[in-house]
Formats: sequence, structure tokens, C-alpha cells
Amino acid sequence: MIFDQLKNSHIYFQLGESFEKAFKYLSETDFTNMEPGKYEIDGNNVYAIVQTYNTKPASSGKWEAHKQFTDIQYIFSGVEKMGFTSFDKVILIEGYNSEKDCAIYKGDGNFLNVEEGNMAVFFPTDVHMPSLALHIPKEVKKVVVKVRVAAAEMKPTEEEIVETPPVE
Repeated sequence: MIFDQLKNSHIYFQLGESFEKAFKYLSETDFTNMEPGKYEIDGNNVYAIVQTYNTKPASSGKWEAHKQFTDIQYIFSGVEKMGFTSFDKVILIEGYNSEKDCAIYKGDGNFLNVEEGNMAVFFPTDVHMPSLALHIPKEVKKVVVKVRVAAAEMKPTEEEIVETPPVE
């Protein structure tokens, strides 16, 4: 996991060409009047999802993890709380869905206040819980850039994300 200000994103170009494209897109795009939706950056390998929503209470949050993509979550306006944890602190409650590239967990973790201009990068080795209200729900405009992970990079082990039925 990386937590930083977008203005420092050039530091992370060394993660690879796809990450460089993602960070440049975030740095060079004015999201002020951009409508919510999906925006292609590099085909299905790197794309942005522009979102405007009200944050939710922590009690409504769910821990999630991905296999195929790294999330770069950038707060354009507003502020939200995001959780992060490791696989040894959660248990699977919804098995991995390959269409959504997501598995859902419950458990414990740590939380950060992510303010306007901040970004949080969640690799497939990171379990995370985004979109939480600090105190009361408020509107946030966030851009999530999805960066496809190469076959051998940053993949969680089979024990961490498994394609199994949920735990009851």
C-alpha cells in the first residue's frame, strides 16, 4: 500500500510503464467538470473510474481485495476514511468474483483520513475498505485508476484470495 499526495506521484513511475501512465493521467487531467463514468487510458490494462458519491458509515463498509488490478484511489474533492489491512487479519465472506475482480472479507484493520489531493494505492496484496465517512456522510469526488497487474507481479497467494463459497 502507498499513501501519498498526488503531487509526489512521479516518485512511483518506477513501478512500471502502466503506473506511469496512470499517475500522469491523474496529474494532467482536470476532473472538475468530468462526468462520472469509465475512461480508457490504455485499453483494458489501465482505466479510470470517476465517481461522485456520499461517504458511508464504517458499519456499512466491507473489506475487499483484487487479483487482477491495483487500485489507485485519488480524492479530487472532499475527504473520506479508507481502511487497510493484511490477509491474516480478515476472513473471507464472499468468494472471489472474477467479473468484478473482487473478494469480500470481514475483520480488523487500520484507517487513514484521505483528503483532497491524496492518493492511496492498493495492490492485490492489500485488503482495503474505501468510501467511509469521517464523522457524517459527505460528498466526495474520487477517481479510481485500475492498473492491470502482470502475471507474476504483486499477486496474493491462493490462501489469501480463493475462489470459494462465502463463510457463513
